[in-house]
Amino acid sequence: MYRKTMAAVLAAGLAISVNGVSTYIPAQAQSAPASSTAFDNKIIKKISADNMYNTIATLSAQPREAGTEGELIGAKYIKGKFEEYGYETELQPFPIYEAIRNNVSGTLEINGQSLNPYVFSGSYSGEVTAEIVHVGLALDGQVPDNVKGKIALIERGGITFVEKLQNVIDKGAVGVILYNNAGTGNNVGVADPGQNIPAVSITRAQGLALVEQLQKGPVEAHLKVTGSGFVEKTSYNVIASMKPNKNRDNGQVVLVGAHHDSVSGGPGANDDASGVSAVLELARVMAKVPTDTELRFVTFGAEEKGLLGSYHYAGTLSEEEADNIVAHFQMDMIGSKDAGADNPAGGLIMYTIDGQKNLVTDLAAAAGARTSEVIPYGQLGRSDHQPFHELGIPAALFIHSPVEPWYHTPADTIDKIDKNKLQQTAEIVGASVYQIARPDTPAMEHARVAPGPVPYEFEDRPVQ
Repeated sequence: MYRKTMAAVLAAGLAISVNGVSTYIPAQAQSAPASSTAFDNKIIKKISADNMYNTIATLSAQPREAGTEGELIGAKYIKGKFEEYGYETELQPFPIYEAIRNNVSGTLEINGQSLNPYVFSGSYSGEVTAEIVHVGLALDGQVPDNVKGKIALIERGGITFVEKLQNVIDKGAVGVILYNNAGTGNNVGVADPGQNIPAVSITRAQGLALVEQLQKGPVEAHLKVTGSGFVEKTSYNVIASMKPNKNRDNGQVVLVGAHHDSVSGGPGANDDASGVSAVLELARVMAKVPTDTELRFVTFGAEEKGLLGSYHYAGTLSEEEADNIVAHFQMDMIGSKDAGADNPAGGLIMYTIDGQKNLVTDLAAAAGARTSEVIPYGQLGRSDHQPFHELGIPAALFIHSPVEPWYHTPADTIDKIDKNKLQQTAEIVGASVYQIARPDTPAMEHARVAPGPVPYEFEDRPVQ
């Protein structure tokens, strides 16, 4: 798989042959940017912010929370646009599980005293009476065998709630009491589907008092949870691909993505109908452009539920398929006039998972220098570039940061969208994608019209 940065490729220089005479041109002597700009124009001159704005208006007409009719309406609209542009298109369903929190109740009685516990989000509804066994943090390999058939008392910290539950379930525990590791609250705890034992939380003071009781002898508890659990719903990814002519196909794939779901009750104009609008617009303008690389555009569902759509899609890729993807460009929240504060370039920044430059950021920094201005990079997860980074694919998130005050609220509406910001991001990403996909840059190596590398800086910029 191609894993070099653009800077490394260009640093190698070019070997060309003119009239049978071989000549080596060092990287610093290549006069590439002018040619690159001419090629950029094949893409960026066709990009229409008006088209993107109209897409946002359509998608934000109703909330698109994952697993709802609104999401399905949006996904079908996106699929229809891809098909209109001539792409091979798939609506990829996948299950999601939503915790039930209506009429949930939990009781925990020890020696006739009620501790008024908090029920884990998604806890299994059930009732059990059993002895309590203190298992500390319930870390991997540290849960004792004698928790089998017992209620595990666990201290918060070290690993996730879900991991703690699974570790004691694997040892045969029939219930869980988790005590906090700080403060006076008890409203913590999350379970996963299939973790079928009741689980509740108590305060740190209550937990420490229970630990002290256990040191004096066996303690029995009655634990009951009702009205809790999960309901299964369906979310969707929309996948569009266009392969190059077989005579030119170099086997590479470049991936461009955004997420189409919104938060509950939110129209999601900026988050992330704006990113979807750029994905659709780039699919439109690149549909008829000759390439030697497969163009693949994907909008993901259930990003707001924990990147579920992108993880599902990444999980369907074979090792060979993942190896063929040379870059992933993720656009999330790219249109708000109120985002970015007073940072240069309207606040546009590229975030990578590890805070390191890669092929995507190298290309986009150079594209920014040609189309508007050089943009910085930083470190951040929290969006759909993460699963692809974990597969070893160069990936970056494009976003205006810090985000706007209307983030994740019903006020994330079309009137907050700035067409200039939409245009800016689409041009940078479009020019970068074309730099990989066009036929005269096979694998981005020996590219006689590749853009020269530009310096760009790391910024430790919080997104909120």
